[in-house]
Amino acid sequence: MLNQTPSLDRVFQALADPTRRAMVERLSRGPASVSELAKPLAMSLPAVFQHLQVLEASGLVRSEKVGRVRTCRVEPEALSVAEQWINERRAGWVRRLDRLGVFLAESAASDKPGPDQT
Repeated sequence: MLNQTPSLDRVFQALADPTRRAMVERLSRGPASVSELAKPLAMSLPAVFQHLQVLEASGLVRSEKVGRVRTCRVEPEALSVAEQWINERRAGWVRRLDRLGVFLAESAASDKPGPDQT
């Protein structure tokens, strides 16, 4: 548990910021230029570039420059690392809750008075 891969830490750190989540959300619909990503955001272009650098360092986003246009795209493999980690936690909690449900059902059944106890 304690020695999770650094890439997972970087992915969650990158996704912790709402601006970066909005960028990933936009890129999940398809590639976009930096200016397209910046358009709905109330920040300077250098600030957008800083957010993109964090996303690229985490592996969530890849960009390439063609001429004067830098196009960004989401990297699904990086998202799948986070998804796998979350699904493993979810599966553990589902098992625990299922066991609790069985325990409570058995407990309720044993607390009911039998036909000769009324």
